[in-house]
Amino acid sequence: MEADGLEWLLVPMRQLVSWGAAGAMVFGGVVPYVPQYRDIRRTQNAEGFSTYVCLVLLVANILRILFWFGRRFESPLLWQSIIMIITMLLMLKLCTEVRVSNELNIKRRSFAAADSKDEEIKAPPKRSYLDFDLNYFWHWSKFTDYVQCVLTFTGVTGYITYLWLDSSLFVETLGFLAVFTEAMLGVPQLYRNYQNRSTEGMSVKMVLMWTSGDTFKTVYFIMNQAPFQFSICGLLQVFVDIAILLQVYLYSYYPQKPVSHTAHPASTKAL
Repeated sequence: MEADGLEWLLVPMRQLVSWGAAGAMVFGGVVPYVPQYRDIRRTQNAEGFSTYVCLVLLVANILRILFWFGRRFESPLLWQSIIMIITMLLMLKLCTEVRVSNELNIKRRSFAAADSKDEEIKAPPKRSYLDFDLNYFWHWSKFTDYVQCVLTFTGVTGYITYLWLDSSLFVETLGFLAVFTEAMLGVPQLYRNYQNRSTEGMSVKMVLMWTSGDTFKTVYFIMNQAPFQFSICGLLQVFVDIAILLQVYLYSYYPQKPVSHTAHPASTKAL
């Protein structure tokens, strides 16, 4: 009787823990971007955040959703991808608006400094997705260009997946590409920090949340016997997060002078 009573208590507790873990998987991935979003909105400065992080996550999660059609993994991982795509689009919208606004303000200040009152203050040149200019790839002037690019990528990869869905080799490769791309999430930020010889403008809270979230996620993959690609790339993602945290320590306690670059259009592009 006592064992039955204990079992009656443990079953709902296990269910609650399971729901909690699933909820953490679905929404935990977007939490690190909340402080970064608030910092950009408050300071009106998006230079410290690499918008290529958004590109990596959009590609990874679109591929993960397509992988689901070939190999049905747990639904929390599917919903996590959907929520992450929405979050990255919101981040891109804010960063684009802030960057274009700052470019216009710089233009106005330069005209004011030159006392060119008779000259018209022109807006910065518009860069469009349809220009196919690789120098300004993922650095366009309108949020709609990013949406068009994402929809095009989704349509092309979705059509290819539909054609090859019966091939187990293709499906497994698709799954590996999805999680490997996500594992490379921190690399753009890592490279940007290295270029600047500084982590100024980057939210350390975001990286700490990345690390804790990726650690939890990797343990979740292993415990729930997710496809092996998830576990391997999860470990790789944790290592990249730790490397970024080492940069925070090194550049804070051993500041270095930024490397001078020759001025050209690509040098102002946010990685």
